[in-house]
Amino acid sequence: LLSGSSTEYDGWRVHFESTRDGGQTWSRVGPINDGKEFNAIQPSVLVHSDGRLQILCRSRERFITTSWSEDQGKTWSPMKATQLPNPNAGTDALTLKDGRHLLVYNHSNRSGNPWPGRNVLNVAISKDGETWQPVLILEKEKKSEFSYPAVIQTDDGLVHITYTWKRKRICTYNCKR
Repeated sequence: LLSGSSTEYDGWRVHFESTRDGGQTWSRVGPINDGKEFNAIQPSVLVHSDGRLQILCRSRERFITTSWSEDQGKTWSPMKATQLPNPNAGTDALTLKDGRHLLVYNHSNRSGNPWPGRNVLNVAISKDGETWQPVLILEKEKKSEFSYPAVIQTDDGLVHITYTWKRKRICTYNCKR
């Protein structure tokens, strides 16, 4: 079991917690970024059909970052920027049962307070984890904030998305594609 995690107390850093004995003991991998070139946190892990793992991360640099592992998460490639914008906002992603990857994120590179880039919340799909196609605008409202998405796919194939509205309410979206 490999769980993505991060810290913010010593700069934004991505690391992983792993267990090989069902959670009896844990070890830490990373951090995989130095917090200088990329201030990244909150990794989402994608599983590719060839066994590689990929992460997508929130960053302060106005884009989503990514890294790859070819050894089940023991080591990771240098973090790099994707072409997907990010207004310093949380994202979530998963690998669907059909092998495609789904990402929920704020498609904006506007930043500042009170979170101007979080007024839109989007869903994108990718076959390879590199090229992303927009498929849905979940929310778009000028004076609003949509953030901290979470996404799962249940056994029936339904995709469930939750996120916050103005940090006051939790919203849900359910779709079957």
